[in-house]
Parts: sequence; C-alpha cells; structure tokens
Amino acid sequence: MGSCCTPDNSCSTNAADTATAVAVAESTVTVYAVSGMTCGHCKSAITTSVSALDGVISVDVDVDGGLVTVTTGGEPDDAAITAAVDDAGYELTGRA
Repeated sequence: MGSCCTPDNSCSTNAADTATAVAVAESTVTVYAVSGMTCGHCKSAITTSVSALDGVISVDVDVDGGLVTVTTGGEPDDAAITAAVDDAGYELTGRA
C-alpha cells in the first residue's frame, strides 16, 4: 500500500500534495541550450531521456527556441543531463 492510500484502499491525495509542495519549494530550474531539435519527436525523445534521471522533477522542451528547461530537486547533475541529451541523439551545448 502506497503512502497516499488509506486503510480502506481509497486514495488520499493530501500526502502526495504535501510531498509535491516540498519538492517544488526545494527545486532548481536550469535552462540548457540544445542543438539538433526540429520536431515533436525530438521533444519526446529528450523529455523521456532526461525525465528518467534521478532527481529530475520535470522537463520542458522548446524545440523552436532550442531550449530544454529542467526542474530538479536540488542542484542539477549537468554531466548526467548532458549524457541523457546525447543518448537521445542531440547535443547539449551548455546552460542558456
């Protein structure tokens, strides 16, 4: 049984809401410049790859602007994010 479930197996979102609020309060938003993105597939591939990393809360990809915004719980691991973008087939060129 998960932390949000009650003894009668109904779901209570209070615990999850509190955890999310704490995570957001202690989060860091970092914007990276990424080259090679041209379409929705690019957005999906990068989002999937970077989202899989430990500590990543959310990923927002701006294909037209060539930017990837990563929200992490604490300081981001630039090397891991660079590797995840590289694994997806794109090049992270630095922080924007």
